[in-house]
Parts: sequence; structure tokens; C-alpha cells
Amino acid sequence: MSQQNSLRNLIASQSRDVVRFLTRKVGADDAPDLAQEAVLRVLRHAERGVVENPASLLRVTAMNLARDFARRRRTEGKYVVGGLTVDELAGSAPSPAARLEATQSASRVFDALDSLSPRCREVFVMRRFENLHQEEIARRLGISRNMVEKHLRTAFRELKQALD
Repeated sequence: MSQQNSLRNLIASQSRDVVRFLTRKVGADDAPDLAQEAVLRVLRHAERGVVENPASLLRVTAMNLARDFARRRRTEGKYVVGGLTVDELAGSAPSPAARLEATQSASRVFDALDSLSPRCREVFVMRRFENLHQEEIARRLGISRNMVEKHLRTAFRELKQALD
């Protein structure tokens, strides 16, 4: 039996477990799509060479997809206001004065972000937009947790001043 056929048989035998795992992690609505994506990724990986432990690769791929999905959902949740999505909010036309005020506020925030030191800006973006914890930021940047907190305090202070 070829590697591709044995891989397909293994995936078929593991598919229920993968769907159950993903259902626990992301819910029944999204689990089948993520399971299909995990299978496709493993098959694509196998096309490039021998897969030593396909069952493990399938589980890890499913875990990573579930983690990415959850992260994406958290990010989307930050952009929902009063139960409305960004698209729904954009559909409701604000007054010209409100648009001008929002544009000016955004401009002040971007100017304040630009005025931050590169490291301070990087720490702020990692914390606020990538939702990383201080320990993870410190590890990735090779700085202490106290330095991360100092950069965050500086960034928040500058941004608050820009909006006042």
C-alpha cells in the first residue's frame, strides 16, 4: 500500500476524533470546516515528503487551527460595538461632525503612536492588537517583564495625552 493510501486510511480513522476535539474547542458549527482544513494541510505536507507520524501531525494541525480560530474570534470581538459588527456600524452613516471628530481623534492617536520609540510601539501593538501577555512579549523581544510594563505605561500615557 502506498504512503498516500495509508495516510488517507489513517486520516479516515482519525477524522471523528479530530471533529470531536474541534467541536469542544470551537463549537459544532465551525468544527467540520476546521477538520477539513487540518486534513488538507496534512495531505499537502505529505505531498512534499514522508510524514513520520501522521496521526500526531493531524492532531497538532487541528490544535493549531483551533488556537488560530479562537484568536481570530477574540480579535473580531474587539470590533463589535453594541452587538453590531464593523460592517453594520459602517452601514449607519454618522453625521459629518461625528466623522470629522473621529478622523481627528484617529489622526491624533496615529501621531502619538508614531512619536513612540520603536520598541515602545512594538510592545504596545503586541499587547493591544496581538493580545499577548507581558511575559510572552518579554520573551519574544528579549527584555524583562518590568521593561515591557514600562513601555506599556509610556504608550498609554502618550496616547491618553493625545486624546485629551
